[in-house]
Amino acid sequence: MENLVKRFLEYVKIYTTSDEDSTTFPSTQRQKDLAVFLKKELEQLGLAEISLDHNGYLMATLPANTEEKIPVIGLIAHMDTSPEVSGENVKPMIIKYGGGDIVLNVEQNIVLKTLNFPEIEKYKGQTLITTDGTTLLGADDKAGIAEIITAVEYLINNPHIKHGKVRIGFTPDEEVGRGTEKFDIKAFGADFAYTVDGGPLGELEYENFNGASAEYILKGKSVHPGTSKDKMVNANLMVADLLALFPLAETPQNTEKYEGFYHVTKITGTVEQARVHFIIRDHDRQEFEYKKQICMRNAMIMKNKYGQDRVEVDIRDSYYNMKQIIQENMFIVDYAVKAFKQCGIEPHIVPIRGGTDGARLSYMGLPCPNIFTGGHNFHGRYEYIPVSSMEKAVQAIVEIIKVIAEK
Repeated sequence: MENLVKRFLEYVKIYTTSDEDSTTFPSTQRQKDLAVFLKKELEQLGLAEISLDHNGYLMATLPANTEEKIPVIGLIAHMDTSPEVSGENVKPMIIKYGGGDIVLNVEQNIVLKTLNFPEIEKYKGQTLITTDGTTLLGADDKAGIAEIITAVEYLINNPHIKHGKVRIGFTPDEEVGRGTEKFDIKAFGADFAYTVDGGPLGELEYENFNGASAEYILKGKSVHPGTSKDKMVNANLMVADLLALFPLAETPQNTEKYEGFYHVTKITGTVEQARVHFIIRDHDRQEFEYKKQICMRNAMIMKNKYGQDRVEVDIRDSYYNMKQIIQENMFIVDYAVKAFKQCGIEPHIVPIRGGTDGARLSYMGLPCPNIFTGGHNFHGRYEYIPVSSMEKAVQAIVEIIKVIAEK
C-alpha cells in the first residue's frame, strides 16, 4: 500500500481533461500523456501484453500463476477528468482531518463546509486528500487507476496468492460519453470485468441511468436594436421560453435515487442563433423514452410559436441501464459482495445516478458492474478522498480476484 498515495498524487497532477466539443479521438491528446506514463509503470512492474493504441486505450495482463481453469477478469478505469471544472494544475492537499469545516483556499475563501457536505464528519481522525479549491481533484477516476495498479503490484509481490489471468484496461473520454467507442472487446479478452469508478467506501453498482443528449438550435433574426420593432427575433430570449417548458422539479438539484431528470449543461448564443444542450437521464426505460418525447414536444411548441424553420432539435441516445445485462450474470455481483464482506466492508448496492463505461461494455458483451474508489464530490472543487477508503478499495480488488480463483 505504500505506493498507493504516491501514485495517486502523481496521476492527478497530469492534465487529462476531455472535451465534449472535440471531433478527435481521444477528444484531447493530453490524455495520452497519462497513458504513456502509466505504460512505463506497467512495464516496470513486469506485466505482459502491454499495448497502447493510437486511440489512447492502454491494456496489460497480469498472467495467471496457476494451471487451474479460472475466468479471465478485467479491471477498468478511465484516464480523463470531467470538463465541468478545470483539471489543469491540480494541487492536491493531504489533510489530517480533525473535524469541522476545511479551508481549501484562504485567499479565495473556498471552504469545504460540513453544512453542505455533512458526510465528511464520518472521516474525523482520518487522512484526506483534497483539492486546493481552484480545480477538481481527479479521483474520478485516477483513484481507480492507482487502486488497480496497487492491487496488481500486491499480487505480484505475493505469489502465494493463486489467481487467474487479469486484464487491465485504462480508457480515455469516459467523462464525455465516448470511453468505449473504440474499445476492442475481443483484444481485451476478459470473460467479465469491473470498472473501479464508484464513489464512497462500499459502493457496488450494477444499474445506471439510461442516458441521452438533446441539442436545440434556436434561430433568431438580428436587426439593429434602434429599428428592430416587430422585426427582431432574439434567439437568446427564445432560450428562456424553451427552458420554461421543462419541469423544474425534474432537474438534478431536485431529484435523487431512482428519479430521472433533464439537465441543462451548456448554453451559447447571440441574437442570431443560440444552442442549448441537455442531458436526459432515467433508470426506467419507459420513463426515459417519455422524457425524450417531452423534448420533441417542446421543440414543436417552440416551432409553433416562432416558426418551423427557427427551431431544430437533435436527440441521441448515449447509453442504457446495464441492469438488464448484469441480472443475467449476477454471479459477478455475488463475487464482489463476498469479497467486500471478507474485507470487512459493508456492501452498499446502489443505482448509479450517472453513466459508466461499464454500461456500454455490458451491452457490447462484457458484463461490467462498478465498484467504489472511495471518493466524494466528483466533478468539482470540493472533491476529496479518504486514504483509508482507497486502501480498502485495493483490498477489495485483491479479494475479488481471490474469490474468483477459489470459486
